Amino acid sequence: MTTSTPLREDLLALTAETLASLANRGLVKRAAKDLDADAGPQVSSEQDGTVVGVHPDGTRTRLPVGVGLDGAQCDCPASGVCRHRIGLVLAYQRLQALDKAKQPQDPPVTVWSPAEFDDETLEAVLGRPAVAAARRAVERGYSATVHRAEEAQPAPWVELPTCTVRFPVPHELGYALTDAAALQRGEVIALAVWAFRAADEAPNDNTALTRDTPPVSAETMVSVGGRPPTPADAVGRDSGLERLDEAVALADELLLDGVAHTSPVFAAQLERMGAALTRASLHWPASTLADLRRQIQAYAARDASYEPIQAARLLAELHARRRAGRSDRVSVLGTQEPSETPLRRVRLVALGCRITGRTPNRRSAEVYFAHPDAGIALVLRKHWEIPDDRALTGHELASRRLLGSALRDLAGSNVVSESISRSPSRSVTIGRGRIAATSIIPVGSAWADLPEPLLIRDLSTQMRAWDGRPPRLIRPRVEADTARVLAVADVGPVGYDPAQQRLEAVVRDPSGNEAVIRADYNPACPGGLDALSDALSRSRVRFVSGLLRRDGGLPLLDPLALLSDEGLTIPDLAAGDGKVALGIGTPRSSDPITQAIKSALDMLADIAHAGLRGFGEATRDGLATAARELRRTGLHAGAALLDSISTTMDAKGVEATGVAWANAAIHLLVSLELHEEARAS
Repeated sequence: MTTSTPLREDLLALTAETLASLANRGLVKRAAKDLDADAGPQVSSEQDGTVVGVHPDGTRTRLPVGVGLDGAQCDCPASGVCRHRIGLVLAYQRLQALDKAKQPQDPPVTVWSPAEFDDETLEAVLGRPAVAAARRAVERGYSATVHRAEEAQPAPWVELPTCTVRFPVPHELGYALTDAAALQRGEVIALAVWAFRAADEAPNDNTALTRDTPPVSAETMVSVGGRPPTPADAVGRDSGLERLDEAVALADELLLDGVAHTSPVFAAQLERMGAALTRASLHWPASTLADLRRQIQAYAARDASYEPIQAARLLAELHARRRAGRSDRVSVLGTQEPSETPLRRVRLVALGCRITGRTPNRRSAEVYFAHPDAGIALVLRKHWEIPDDRALTGHELASRRLLGSALRDLAGSNVVSESISRSPSRSVTIGRGRIAATSIIPVGSAWADLPEPLLIRDLSTQMRAWDGRPPRLIRPRVEADTARVLAVADVGPVGYDPAQQRLEAVVRDPSGNEAVIRADYNPACPGGLDALSDALSRSRVRFVSGLLRRDGGLPLLDPLALLSDEGLTIPDLAAGDGKVALGIGTPRSSDPITQAIKSALDMLADIAHAGLRGFGEATRDGLATAARELRRTGLHAGAALLDSISTTMDAKGVEATGVAWANAAIHLLVSLELHEEARAS
């Protein structure tokens, strides 16, 4: 190799994981094996930096400067990134590693931003058709979460609504990685670059970004492009917002009559309105409306999954999204992205399973997956109708086939597939038409290798990362957004609260932070609490997967699965009849502020259940009592909003009281969320 040729920093930056993402693990292992057997290529460099390799089979491979491996030249007939290109990269790295001066032992994190790529570079590397398609997406508008380079995650990356884009090689566009299908690769990379531009220009990032100056924030949510906000006098001419106004009006009808007095016809109206919102690309309000319809149907079927407080939350959410969506249509009302996007070959790591459905003839399974390359979690759903009214338990469903495997196997496996499609809400479907393109193997120790934030070893870091998020009522409705794996260093006493039918245990992460593991009894899974208690009490638990949130000032994890020295436990699929005696624990008490807000919200939920038309003296007294409790804890604004419901009813009548109810519900829901965050900080 000529020593005067420039050093190829881009090839040295390609790790085994990055090479596997560009091709597959099999090719990387084979190329490394060939090198170990002295069967690698003869490497040379040209004056312009092009690396050339001649392989033992006579194949000649060239890696020019400024292009990725897919743009390199190779004589072999293989399409895409072949073993010869991988072998040449590894051979070059080994040769350079012989010179310690050129290969620092602990290279520093390179601070850079993909925003440095201008549109001319994008067109040269990605192609004009791909950039043109991206510009059309910008006209519609899209949201993204930008993650800048930091020590724990040196490769900057962008989370788009339906895929992720990662930039593993500093200042090189050709090596960008995405889980989107090949036909969309160029388009989504351009969208990711523009998301970085928007983040770097955001008001909180007023420090000039250079290669030597780090940005202010490591993570930024941005909205890119889209039409300007519609002026108030032109709202009626905007079909999307007009549909949203119609949806809110329909929800107001529900609030007037109450969930208890709805009919199947009204549920059908909600379904049609949800379809209209979807056609208008307002995915988040459409999803809210779908959840509201399911609550109504659950009440009509006497299904225990109906919760008055949940129905009230959904009604308040529709009002909140309509109000906030006039200024931020992309992140508040939903993305303009397609409802489904096919992904390229991806590896998913199962995190466990949740069984739902409290009527005898219907059961649903939600299998949660970690997508390590994207750093996010996804969910796969399956529904069963049981015609004979025989209430199948989660343990009986565990043997049902899903994607050619038993549910219990799928919920504890690594899945590698080329037939996956992902929605903006992070639900996935895996096609059946290409069975050979999907493989399922046991999860093994894959949890220990998950990246942050999927794997949490320091809860305080994760909780801080959530600070400053928009309220839940207007956040993107992303499924599995809180699914995490928690590393466990210590498990405290396990206790059961018979009044709440709830099992709790306090655990500590390796950094010493406490979290509460909490699981409620699920009639569809009678052996779940028994299996959870046994795993927490008898085995050395190393990891717990679940849905993470704040409650009572502590991080709370609703468990999906546990990994211990004895193996994987998935409580919802466990055997048992729920008759094992569990040790009684000490119930947790709420602080006065939390208790006052929850009591007020329960009162609002009762109104939504019975309807404003049924407003009477008992309702008036209940609101007054809840308002007094709020004032006693210093929450005067919330108390005034509760009082306004009664005064509006007296002054303007029932038709005008819905707005007062929505004002109080939005204020109290956001107050409770902020209070929980403040207690946890």
